[in-house]
Amino acid sequence: MKVLVVCEFSGIVRDAFSMLGYDAWSVDLLPTEKAGNHIQSDVKLINRDGWNIVICFPPCTYLASSGARWWKNRLYEQQEALDFVEWLLDWPTEYLALENPIGAISTRIRKPDQIIQPWQFGHGETKATCLWLKGLPLLIPTNIVSGRQSRVHYESPSSNRWKNRSRTYRGIANAMAQQWGSYVKNRRYNGI
Repeated sequence: MKVLVVCEFSGIVRDAFSMLGYDAWSVDLLPTEKAGNHIQSDVKLINRDGWNIVICFPPCTYLASSGARWWKNRLYEQQEALDFVEWLLDWPTEYLALENPIGAISTRIRKPDQIIQPWQFGHGETKATCLWLKGLPLLIPTNIVSGRQSRVHYESPSSNRWKNRSRTYRGIANAMAQQWGSYVKNRRYNGI
């Protein structure tokens, strides 16, 4: 079963699927941080056919509510970002997930199917994360923990701040791979 993780340089979600035996690939303009199946390219240039599961992490720079105070000066950039999200959501696959913080997607395209938190998946932190789903079930929390702090919000200014804030938590990546991978595999096996 082929899995494509779009706009992922970290390899975290890709590797979670790979560890379970899936043919998982990441694609991003940036090189991958970890060796593995990675296509360094504009996702719009790769073949959209043949992927069983597509999980998308479009950049949130012009979409997240945390940057709303700058939206009025970035209308063109925000519209480009929303157009990209719609292009991703139109991917010709039966099973797709798109992840982004609370923001413009919710008001300009559609409400998310689910909002999850890292503390539901073994990380004692808060970071409301929206999921827009096509054909996939809601994620079930795997390890609810205490210690609810907003580490990513207080990330020190640096040239890598945006990278550190954008990485998927391993607990969430593992839940995606285990739950969504099994769901699609079972449906394919049973001819559904």
